[in-house]
Amino acid sequence: MTLHVHSFGHFHPENAVTNKFLKELDIGTDDKWIQERVGIASRRTVLPLEYIKETKNSDVRAATEAAEYTTSDLGVKASELAIKRAGISLSDIGMVIGGSSAPNSVTPADAALVAKGLGLEVPCFDVNSACTTFLVHMHLLNLMKPEALPPFVLISVQDAITQCLDYSDRTSCVLFGDGAAAAVVSTREPGCAEILGTDISSNPGGCESVWVPRTGHFSQDGRNVQMFAIKKSQREFRRVADAHAREDRQLHFVGHQVNLGALTTIAQRCGIPEERHHYNVDQYGNTCAPGCASVVSQKWDDMGVQDDVAMVGVGGGLTWAGYMLRFGKTKS
Repeated sequence: MTLHVHSFGHFHPENAVTNKFLKELDIGTDDKWIQERVGIASRRTVLPLEYIKETKNSDVRAATEAAEYTTSDLGVKASELAIKRAGISLSDIGMVIGGSSAPNSVTPADAALVAKGLGLEVPCFDVNSACTTFLVHMHLLNLMKPEALPPFVLISVQDAITQCLDYSDRTSCVLFGDGAAAAVVSTREPGCAEILGTDISSNPGGCESVWVPRTGHFSQDGRNVQMFAIKKSQREFRRVADAHAREDRQLHFVGHQVNLGALTTIAQRCGIPEERHHYNVDQYGNTCAPGCASVVSQKWDDMGVQDDVAMVGVGGGLTWAGYMLRFGKTKS
């Protein structure tokens, strides 16, 4: 079965948490400290900047009320771009699959809220796998019978993890930003790209290494999580490349946007040229589930018929996943 991709979309909220802003919070950090450790200059947030200054987000329950966007609001924005790029109408969408690392609501599903925001009345449900959610969606669809699916499926992943950050903790608040990514895919209608070699693996023994409690702050075992991310990303890139790379095509790498230092290490160890390693973590931070898909969406107009993109993700669970995105038809 071939999973065809018709488009990607992305969205990041307007409020920018710059390194200068974080320095003004007086938490023992500045641009030099952040750049040397994680290579991030800015990130976006759904929260008002004044709210962060006044409260440092000490109460995550209040953050939900203060936020200017819900997670599903972000998903609607990204989905609108994906649908526009696909050149289809809303009525062509027959299913919505949503996902998030920390959705605003447990019920209803983000997919239902995104569908409502778009004005759709179609089957919709969430599949969540932390930062690998978008990749897991592709794997799940790739396992389904084509005849069991509608002609077009909308995937929407969105995260507003800044609502869960403690802005007095410099180890976490320098890393993360908010955003969304979406895709229109089909098992029946050929598109400008196709998905090859989807896969997912997990190590549940390490699941407590990344933690987002229902009404508390995000926490992680940073050092071990980074080592895990580098190790598994290398392994997943090589799996995808060994199976599907071709000498007559250009192979690009887009990894989970954990931080720029980790991504650079992965690219160097895998022999990926700088010009074929794409990222946005330096300007948007680690946006969790939308991360690598938002990078591809931003590069969408630059990809041609000879381009392959190895997309690799790691995340809480602990999980790792990947696939090849192969372009083969001129985008409309």
